Amino acid sequence: MGWTGKLLKVDLTGKTFSTEAIESRTLQAYLGGRGLGAYLLRASGMHIGDPFDPRMPVIFAAGPLTGSRAPSSWRSSLTSISPLTSTIFDSNSGGRGAQKLKQCGFDALMIVGQAASPTLLVIDSTGVKFLSAERLWGLGNELSRKFLHDEYGKNSAVMTIGPAGENLSLMANICHNGRFFGRGGLGALFGNKKLKAVVIGRGDAETFTAADAQGFGFVTAECNKLLAAQPITARGLSQFGTPVLMNVMNTAEVLPVENFRKGRFAGANKISGEALRDTLTVGRHGCPGCRIACGRLVEVDSERFAGPEFETLWSFGADLGIDDLKVVAKLNRLANDLGLDTVSTGSTIAAARELYEKGSLEFDPLAEGFEGLAKLLGQIAVGEGPGAQLMHGSKKLGELVGTPEVSMTVKGMELPAYDPRGAQGQGLSYATSNRGGCHLRSYMIAPEILATPKLIDRFATSGKAGLVIVSQNLNAAVDSLVMCRFTSFALKDDYYARLVRCATGMEIDAQGLMGVGERIYNLERLINIERGFGRKDDTLPRRLLEQSVDTGPAAGRTVDLTPMLDEYYRFRGWDTAGVPTREKMDGLGLTGPDWKGFGDA
Repeated sequence: MGWTGKLLKVDLTGKTFSTEAIESRTLQAYLGGRGLGAYLLRASGMHIGDPFDPRMPVIFAAGPLTGSRAPSSWRSSLTSISPLTSTIFDSNSGGRGAQKLKQCGFDALMIVGQAASPTLLVIDSTGVKFLSAERLWGLGNELSRKFLHDEYGKNSAVMTIGPAGENLSLMANICHNGRFFGRGGLGALFGNKKLKAVVIGRGDAETFTAADAQGFGFVTAECNKLLAAQPITARGLSQFGTPVLMNVMNTAEVLPVENFRKGRFAGANKISGEALRDTLTVGRHGCPGCRIACGRLVEVDSERFAGPEFETLWSFGADLGIDDLKVVAKLNRLANDLGLDTVSTGSTIAAARELYEKGSLEFDPLAEGFEGLAKLLGQIAVGEGPGAQLMHGSKKLGELVGTPEVSMTVKGMELPAYDPRGAQGQGLSYATSNRGGCHLRSYMIAPEILATPKLIDRFATSGKAGLVIVSQNLNAAVDSLVMCRFTSFALKDDYYARLVRCATGMEIDAQGLMGVGERIYNLERLINIERGFGRKDDTLPRRLLEQSVDTGPAAGRTVDLTPMLDEYYRFRGWDTAGVPTREKMDGLGLTGPDWKGFGDA
């Protein structure tokens, strides 16, 4: 119950498809979503391959709660090897894809191969179709989605790439019913496969049937009560969306400005959640199956569209010194249409601005205001003019001009909107993230800044490793259900475990759920080790380790990473080089004939 036990494999090269069974023990060990994606990627044997090898699979996965009434459980997971970071990479998005895939009778979709020409993949109750996408190639996400929804219905799941993905920008994302599989350049994998879009229509299968319907209904009701009682999920995110964080981070002076050279932005209040609510917001929206509805609908120059979230307000706003909400909102819409990840793109422009100030870059990306930035985004997406230097992210840009230290990345991916010099645990979280510079593996900002579930000393280093590990393990499990991470502000591990138990009939408690998360995190680590990653990569940009900001609570401080990292490896059961020990792998079921080679990594 909860699972279909089936995988749909599609080969774009030969235009063929097949169905395979997924063993029950595999589903119980990895749940779905992120965990199942990591398992299937490793089992394919392509986990050590080049991301742009046509045989590299892109795995779209649902979870055991998909289609149910569990809060915020209709999300989808996408897994492959990132062309930006070269690590294993999963991205999590709202949208209808997972629910529609379950309706078609599958827990996961694996796409391999490379089409000879632009292709539209259509999956529904009638089977799988490989259609020409020539008419869509070159279009942005907005028009592509409109055409496909007009043809296949408003309730269809539609995933598209924009020009950035078509031109293999390493910052390209994938639009999913107006939301995005962001970060990591997964849109470039679609572009390399000549896959313009995937449409999943209605199937004939039952989307969700609980093993214990009465128990599942009761636990779901309890979860909804907790979400309604938690201030962040009930009021903060509902009233302001994620932009509610702008003033909070700025007040704590952990808001990176000018490429992490400062920790506070004078114009933060002008681009805050409060300002967005009072000036541009005309409505709110949420992902299917979500009660929080954190998305904003804005109106700018008589046009209505999805508004920017916090990370975009930072990357196109504070980090670039821009405090005009209309400018940021329009840049956000343009980047979304082009299929560019806003965090990496804004951060790369901030790095380019610093390079210009240092005399290492000939053009000033901010010289012409909005018009100049809009033009630059278009050039980044297609690799023309000055944009050609920026289209693959700040790491490639820094290496290109011989100044790699300007790149604020971990494992090649740009860091998000939290300066770890003012939140030491978040620094450890960045460094040990399996997918590169990311706050979503472990959101230590919650206890260090937001006092959730309680406030801890943000400048302390001792004990942070244990908190990071618990958060990483829980988040890996939640991503595998697949549920929205915001639910974890209100729900604890026992509630997630009870949902799984009632949905599937699987005997699992809170400790067992955390064990699943630990297994997934270690599997991802082992895949990265096989790809050549190790302790040398569990680090931060030199600026954060060696240079402090001049003002505020973090003045004179840098991230004291080494003692936290040593403690982290010890608590994880890894050796001093960051490799999981044989004992750890045995305990997690990651050894034996199926996993030959891991013990020698």
